[in-house]
Amino acid sequence: MTVRARGVAGRVLPPLLFALAVLAIWQLAVRATGTEESTLPAPTQVLSAGWEMRDLLVDNGWVTIKEIAIGYAAAIVLGVGLAVLLASSLLAERAMYPWLVVSQMVPIPAIAPILVIWTGFDIRPKVIVIALVSFFPIAVNTLDGIKSTEPELLSLLRTLGAGRWRRFRVAQLPSALPSLFTGLKIAAALAVIGAVFAEWVGSDAGLGYLILTLNNQVATSEMFATIAVLALIGIALFGLVRLAERLLLPWHHAHRAERA
Repeated sequence: MTVRARGVAGRVLPPLLFALAVLAIWQLAVRATGTEESTLPAPTQVLSAGWEMRDLLVDNGWVTIKEIAIGYAAAIVLGVGLAVLLASSLLAERAMYPWLVVSQMVPIPAIAPILVIWTGFDIRPKVIVIALVSFFPIAVNTLDGIKSTEPELLSLLRTLGAGRWRRFRVAQLPSALPSLFTGLKIAAALAVIGAVFAEWVGSDAGLGYLILTLNNQVATSEMFATIAVLALIGIALFGLVRLAERLLLPWHHAHRAERA
């Protein structure tokens, strides 16, 4: 086995074996205690229910994926843009940063119905909710990354006559990228949660809407299967962000690997 293969196996096998162990314990516990399927289905029952409703999961899954993709992209634009604005102006940071924090104290499910009233039952309120849930870690981490740029490097660039844009491109942006990707990974998980919140408030399709429908029918196995698909969507989005980080920041990945 090559060094690369051993490295991949070292990263993949531990979580895979842990997941299999948890599923095995779950299966045995349900069988041993005789727990009703309506209370807690066994993994095999969840898998069977998921296969039987695969067409329904695919149709509603694409709806949720579309909402997440648009909302997540909007969160990136909003978060990065806000971070650059705050980093470029001390006055703007002092005026807006506290309100940026306060904005996260407002429960998103509480304002989601208002967004539905304002925009209707189309995709817009879902995208707005996802963006509002996801943009905060992107903005905060990007801002911290920009502000962590070495002052000596900025002073040197000023001495060489570099303008604000060039200082940002040469020094601040590279410094901010690792922190930006940290925010993106956190936001990837929050985007899925935001999509479920949004679909619970007002929707006629999507995995969040499907969960509500199945809950009313006490279809527990089918609900677990839907939740599993949502988790897979979140894992896939997180994995795409990590892949982008590895491709765009190979030096950062190599440094982390050395420290590990």
